[in-house]
Amino acid sequence: KSESHRHSTKIKKNQKRTTMTEENNDENNNAMEVAADATPSTDLLRAMGKFQRVLVTGGAGFLGRHLCRRLIRDGHEVICLDNYFTSQKKDIEDLVSHKNFELVRHDVTNPMQFEVDQIYNLACPASPVHYQYNPIKTCKTSFMGAMNVLGLAKRVKARVLQASTSEVYGDPDRSPQQESYWGNVNPIGVRACYDEGKRVAETMFFAYHNQNNVDIRVVRIFNTYGPGMHPFDGRVVSNFIMQALRNEDITIYGDGSQTRSFCFVDDLVEAMVRMMAQEDDVGPVNIGNPNEFSIKELAEAVLELIPESKSEIKYLPLPGDDPKQRKPDIAKARKIIGWEPKVQLKEGLSQTIAYFKNLDMGRYKKPTDHTAHENTEKQSKKRKLEDGK
Repeated sequence: KSESHRHSTKIKKNQKRTTMTEENNDENNNAMEVAADATPSTDLLRAMGKFQRVLVTGGAGFLGRHLCRRLIRDGHEVICLDNYFTSQKKDIEDLVSHKNFELVRHDVTNPMQFEVDQIYNLACPASPVHYQYNPIKTCKTSFMGAMNVLGLAKRVKARVLQASTSEVYGDPDRSPQQESYWGNVNPIGVRACYDEGKRVAETMFFAYHNQNNVDIRVVRIFNTYGPGMHPFDGRVVSNFIMQALRNEDITIYGDGSQTRSFCFVDDLVEAMVRMMAQEDDVGPVNIGNPNEFSIKELAEAVLELIPESKSEIKYLPLPGDDPKQRKPDIAKARKIIGWEPKVQLKEGLSQTIAYFKNLDMGRYKKPTDHTAHENTEKQSKKRKLEDGK
């Protein structure tokens, strides 16, 4: 028998011997199928000259591990780089034994040396409770991380994709947001470490592209959700689901009229892969779901999908510089990569709720309390006092 056949048979036998806990089923079942199916795909890609060695920074995070599994499933060789600030090795244990997967513990603020064809730069805490925990580190991760992956891309002539964010638009004064919009960002607010960090990272990417001809791609990611989210990441979808499952008050910051557009993680990963593969445009390109929902509507949808919950909605002060609207204009994505999201909100929420219901909470540590709304009130009082002097 061929080596690839023996490898595939061995993996299938190992799968039968492996007893997976329920909390990993929704996220990891596809990953186990990846391990069994990747070898012939890899051989085919090599024969076609389309095989890629890919570095994914932040590869153990929410988006990163979904992307790693997709790339492995497509037959590529993947190096996953992460410092585990918001993730843990257990999150990607299903991939560790795969022959096309390599896990490296490393911080992107330090230089790196790899021989790769493509780089996806996803490394940066993306939720308020994480990026506000250490604002200086967040700034360094965005800026120095971009500088280091761009330096690597320049040296090895790799194509590098920057996972930017809709936060570069700040609190927009127009909707929907087009890529040509410069944004409305407070450079010294409580969210600035993330917003401005991502903005300067885009600046770095285009500086390397224009000055050194580095092959770049830039996507601006809007709110994304799905199985695999950290239960305490402070994002609105995970917050509402966890609160509803625990029969706690669902906390809405502000009056709930602010809007967001929620993109399911599988749709997002598909867009990133397409953006990396296309040759026509370096970006930036908005990636998100253009269907707009108010935060109150999201809370009501979660409660509808968890009818046994006894939770009630509670309103708290709006966090500092929290955007009132988030709605991407995805005309450019439709034109350049032929993409638009397929999974609708309730379908995606149902899958995410099922994941959280079966989650082993003993694996997760609750981070520092999110006090952005309190910080906002303190800053507002301080400004009033200063203005009154």
